[in-house]
Amino acid sequence: MSIERIVLAVAGAFVLLSTILAATVSIHFLWFTGFVGANLLQSAFTGFCPLATILKKLGKSAGPAF
Repeated sequence: MSIERIVLAVAGAFVLLSTILAATVSIHFLWFTGFVGANLLQSAFTGFCPLATILKKLGKSAGPAF
């Protein structure tokens, strides 16, 4: 898997997990959902993604997302 696909998969998993936790445990888990969304939005404009940087250092290859 390329870096882009891993980032999309992790972000999607975090959003799903945090919304399930918000529905079952505490509504405050929606703050985490908002954080993930804000990070995705800022990375679209700036090109900086912390997870992508970590994955690049771990040796994963970049590639087209779609």
